[in-house]
Amino acid sequence: MNDILFERVGRLGKVTLNRPQALNALTHEMCVALHQQLRAWAKDAGVEAVLIRGAGDRAFCAGGDIRKLYDEGKAGGHYPYDFYRDEYRLNAYIKSYPKPYIALIDGIVMGGGVGVSVHGTHRVVTEKMTFAMPETGIGLFPDVGGSFFLSRCPGMTGRWLALTGARIKAADALHVGVGDAFVPSAKLGELEAALAAGSIDATVAHFKADPGPAPVAANRAVLDRCFAPDSVEAIIAACQADGSTFALECAAAMLTKSPTSLKITLRQLILGKTLDFKDCMRMEYRMACGCIAGYDFYEGTRAVVIDKDQKPKWTPPTLEGVSHTQVDGYFADLGPRELTFED
Repeated sequence: MNDILFERVGRLGKVTLNRPQALNALTHEMCVALHQQLRAWAKDAGVEAVLIRGAGDRAFCAGGDIRKLYDEGKAGGHYPYDFYRDEYRLNAYIKSYPKPYIALIDGIVMGGGVGVSVHGTHRVVTEKMTFAMPETGIGLFPDVGGSFFLSRCPGMTGRWLALTGARIKAADALHVGVGDAFVPSAKLGELEAALAAGSIDATVAHFKADPGPAPVAANRAVLDRCFAPDSVEAIIAACQADGSTFALECAAAMLTKSPTSLKITLRQLILGKTLDFKDCMRMEYRMACGCIAGYDFYEGTRAVVIDKDQKPKWTPPTLEGVSHTQVDGYFADLGPRELTFED
């Protein structure tokens, strides 16, 4: 298939996400193909490391193919369940991959793109990188392992990213831990050639540069205080009471999101902090099944992706209308449909 390309470059197994016209958004077929190829390379002594990058100059990977998930889910098809099951299995495999896994994150990285990059051993970010987990704005939640890595970001930065959908650049990505090396975009070709021939750690260290100060650092005290409560209503109230421009912008952003998504997202981060990675993925699959069977994902996708009127009518429309029982339903055991892992 042409949507994802595999090649050998020296001692590297190279992956190119090749849908630049769709910002390299992941399809089910791409997830399955990548998992199969990674398995093969894991057993190939000639492949010492894996490198993944996106085609074109706009995106590493902007996420899953939301329009297809919407269409298939609305039609009652099984595609969304298959997609999330196999995507999450892939995420878990990358997290435990036995060889260095290097992601060159140049351009937009969101949602599913985060899942095939942030769990690797080396996350190289450039000045073109824009990171976000914007799922609460379309009736979903920050998945692909978000319950694991966002709950482990310093202070309350993970909650901030998850609940507001905030977009960050390279310096902030290093500050919160979703990237671990900054390399200028113009140097990626040289970096890739050097990785194919030399030591992975030494090569990344050689090309590593300073992205400058992290803007979020200036707001950490406010952020860590306001996002500390374990209820969404209390977080929003704390932001409003703080009164700073940053805090008020956070509150305003959250008030545009799906109330259900906000509540299940905070729950997943609280739980995720105490779970191992595979248990996080099992939990997220339960949540994904709940969203597919629910309402807000389709309304959010309609408003943001299809009609683009940016005016979703959430159900329930307020945080107060989302009961503990409703939230509990997203975390309920799926019985024989529970996520399992082959590797």
